[in-house]
Amino acid sequence: MANASGFSLHAGVAAEAHERQKLERLCRYITRPAVSEKRQSLTSGGNVRYQLKTPYRDGTMHVIFEPLDFIARLAALMPKPRVNLTRFHGVFAPNSKHRALVTPGKRGKVNTLKASIETEALSTGERRATMTWAQRLKRVFSIDIETCHACGSAAKVIACIEDPVVIRKLLVYLEGKVIPQPPALLPSVRVPPQVRLFD
Repeated sequence: MANASGFSLHAGVAAEAHERQKLERLCRYITRPAVSEKRQSLTSGGNVRYQLKTPYRDGTMHVIFEPLDFIARLAALMPKPRVNLTRFHGVFAPNSKHRALVTPGKRGKVNTLKASIETEALSTGERRATMTWAQRLKRVFSIDIETCHACGSAAKVIACIEDPVVIRKLLVYLEGKVIPQPPALLPSVRVPPQVRLFD
């Protein structure tokens, strides 16, 4: 057990690769839902009854919510969109003066003269050494737009159109250029062959 700067770390328990029961327990622990379904039930009046894991000091064993109030409390547990849920400390913290020296993108607050000179010597592309949006599409959605589907050679992005009006005009134009495919010919309908079981 270690305590430093207000943080505590307990590293006395470990799970080896062959300890399958320990690993299963760990996986079940980290994938558990925020609300236990086993302790949740509906009352005869249609309200949500939730049994507490640990009773309150006054002896309360369960709480009852109206359905909309219960959903509102569940929604409050959801993180807001585009909120970074990962917190970095030490040299990886956003305000660390050494962050630019240890991250691949060389981004962060740079207060030392040496680091400032090194950062200025880098080109714009080197300073922004993060993944491009095309690389992110490939990594997240397996959509590779940097390779030509016809010949397999490297494709070059020549434009990035973000204006909705222009995008709509292009899509309407391309829909007019699509050659209609003839409908697939279906085989003629026929009755199944008659099988004679007995002569």
